[in-house]
Amino acid sequence: MDNKMPNMDYDADEVINEFKEKIKWPKSKEVQAVVKPTKLPLRILLSVLITILAGAAVYYMMLPALNIHDTQMYIFFIVLVVVFIAAFSLVCRANKKIERKEYVKKKSLIPIIIIAVIAAVMAVGYVTGMTLFRAHSYSELMQVNDSDFEDDFKDISYDEVPRIDESRALKLADQQLGSLSEYMSQYVVSANSTQINYNNTPVRVAYLEYADIFKWINNTKDGLPAYMLIDLITQKVTAINCVDEFGAGIKYSPTELFNEKLYRHLRFQYPTELLDTPNFEIDDSMHPYWITAVLDKTIGLFGGTDVKGVIITDAISGESNYYDIEQVKSSKELSWIDVVYSESLLIEQYNYYGKLQNGFWNSIIFQNDVNIASNGSGNIAMDDDVWVYTGVTSSKSDTSNFGFILCNQRTKETRYYANHGATEESAQQSATDAVQNYGYDATFPILLGIDGNPTYFMSLYGDSYTVKGYAFVSLEDKTVVGTGLLDVAKSDARALNSALENYIDALKEKGVVDDVDKNDILIDEEDINGADDNAITDDTANTDTPAQPDNNTASDGSITGEVTDIKTSVNDGNTVYYLQIQGKYYYIKVTDAMEVLLISKGDTVTVEFDKNSDGSFIPASSVTVK
Repeated sequence: MDNKMPNMDYDADEVINEFKEKIKWPKSKEVQAVVKPTKLPLRILLSVLITILAGAAVYYMMLPALNIHDTQMYIFFIVLVVVFIAAFSLVCRANKKIERKEYVKKKSLIPIIIIAVIAAVMAVGYVTGMTLFRAHSYSELMQVNDSDFEDDFKDISYDEVPRIDESRALKLADQQLGSLSEYMSQYVVSANSTQINYNNTPVRVAYLEYADIFKWINNTKDGLPAYMLIDLITQKVTAINCVDEFGAGIKYSPTELFNEKLYRHLRFQYPTELLDTPNFEIDDSMHPYWITAVLDKTIGLFGGTDVKGVIITDAISGESNYYDIEQVKSSKELSWIDVVYSESLLIEQYNYYGKLQNGFWNSIIFQNDVNIASNGSGNIAMDDDVWVYTGVTSSKSDTSNFGFILCNQRTKETRYYANHGATEESAQQSATDAVQNYGYDATFPILLGIDGNPTYFMSLYGDSYTVKGYAFVSLEDKTVVGTGLLDVAKSDARALNSALENYIDALKEKGVVDDVDKNDILIDEEDINGADDNAITDDTANTDTPAQPDNNTASDGSITGEVTDIKTSVNDGNTVYYLQIQGKYYYIKVTDAMEVLLISKGDTVTVEFDKNSDGSFIPASSVTVK
């Protein structure tokens, strides 16, 4: 037996290096041959099929318009080329064999050239649409006409303009939705709403969204059952039940998934059109629709955004129709549409008009006659349309406007008024300072004409998002302020009139006006209060045939009977219940009778009221469930 020890005279590093040399992946320059894969036509076909499948999934998510003016289309094609290269590399097993990797690299030259060409087209399209070279074209996107403030604003009454802004309107809608047991926890009010004119009244309409993915799974087959209608004057909120009114829920909306998702539904119907964000609107019969502006790029490939048409989509059935923009502007049948041009697009086009009329370099260096829209914008109703208004100020930060503009959101008609004065933000601050001891905030102002004087009108709010009062601030002199508070006046109408009287007195003190008959300007408090107490939306008015009286009415101001219908609204931040008993509605605030939250149709209740009350809507003093 050999008892000699084995030779241990070797270096471990040398052994490891030798092993690495045997298994290492050769470098490209070390490859002696580039091997063409076998069954190449089959591999190419497989690569194409993989690209088609992956491209379909990408298209389903990206939804680009098949339009040369859409940057998303170019990105989509680049993604397709990259997917094809990756798929071809995999099916050729280039990751396993270096000689095939080199073959794929050589054959990838053409796809890489395609990507470079696409990128070059995008770059040229962008450059040809730059304001640097096309300033004059950009300045002509919007036509602006001078107009007279006193003539245009003489018919706008301060008691017919919105009292609440969008954020507070949505807050009230949230409160109303929370009081409706059939919708509670399943839906939320969308953060997107549209201000429109409905029956010559400024309102906001907001669609519902599913509270979460599980609520979508549970309810999507029936769609969204209702939408919210917020009266911006009376602050009443009504849930319009689409199932009851139109026979079905809203099946197509941004909150849906898959093919019922609104934008995807529109893209499949109109694959080549550039689509703006759809607006939710209702027609004169309260039927819900989506109004989608179809955009066009008029300068270069990607610049000069404008509207060329409108797609009207039935929110329930999904049926869509396209109309040319000139038809929308002129057709009486389509006059119910209020929002075609978005606020952002109108203000963008005005800024081009204000900055670039004298060329690009003038807008940067000399800035002669350069002006832009001020920060913030509002909406007013005029000529049965919704108009965007914003102040016009210098291109540098300023605390004053030297004019303002109105832009029609349906027709793009734009009017300029050469009335200089305070910016909207400084007017808000003046109103807030006037009630600083109460801690109220002011909404974004609405511009009105008070005895021919341009005046900002604002509502004052506390922490509860409810209106606490009103303020008027002179556009020409922001120190001229008039306020009226509900806690002092004890009614909405009196608070409005109090604010206006104080404002007129302030104008007189400044010598702006001499002799003004307040009675010609103040509103009729009895008419306004009566409307506030008894007004109710069409949703409540369109009830089933009233039950016939059963002669149960007591002479002492109480009635016992079956509740045949229940409606709710939010008035001045308070939820009000309307109980239909024997053909009449008896209404009471939730804070005055918490029991109404537990009442359902078919319950028997006793309602106490003033026996001298008359009419279809009677205020109740108490409600008791039998």
